[in-house]
Amino acid sequence: MRILVAEDERVLADLIGEGLRRESMVVDVVYDGGAALERLAADEYEVLVLDRDLPVVHGDDVCRELAEREIPVRILMLTAAVTVGDRVAGLGLGADDYLTKPFASAELIARVMALGRRTAPRLPPVLERHGVVLDTPYRQAFRDGVRLSLSRKEYAVLEVLMRARGAVVTTEELLDRAWDEQTDPFTTVVKVTVSKLRVKLGDPPLIRTVPGGYAL
Repeated sequence: MRILVAEDERVLADLIGEGLRRESMVVDVVYDGGAALERLAADEYEVLVLDRDLPVVHGDDVCRELAEREIPVRILMLTAAVTVGDRVAGLGLGADDYLTKPFASAELIARVMALGRRTAPRLPPVLERHGVVLDTPYRQAFRDGVRLSLSRKEYAVLEVLMRARGAVVTTEELLDRAWDEQTDPFTTVVKVTVSKLRVKLGDPPLIRTVPGGYAL
């Protein structure tokens, strides 16, 4: 999933981002409501983690703007307010879920994943192709019954290729779906990751390099 975190407490925002990335999500982080609206206009996200008390553009106004533009993103609103009235007001503005501060990282991650499942078509929990099996709920990969020790990015690239079912996946698509927006589009990170993944997958080779990208 691609997630946008909009939180003005920079330490908290970065911690949330890192926690979600550990779950193999692609995460961009901004620190005010204006920047959040700019990102949401330019890129597609499944879930927005939105602090209600943002500077520049208040979180309430971000919700209103998204509703007016009909941007299809699920919103998890964060706030220090704890009254029922505050929660009801936030949900009434278009938020899909509400989490009061302070919160446990595990709960935030669980809520983001639940919202993400609402946005995406239901996909099989286990993917299989050419003897490679991905157990997506546990993010484990196997080839011919042998578990593969993959890094988060290697797993993410393999999953994108598996879901493509043999179709060509361009380098740009891999960057967009397995890395965040801060990644240099001219970097060789995709080439290096695919090279390492090929080694771990073993023989016979499964990933083909084709003009503009890769295919499994």
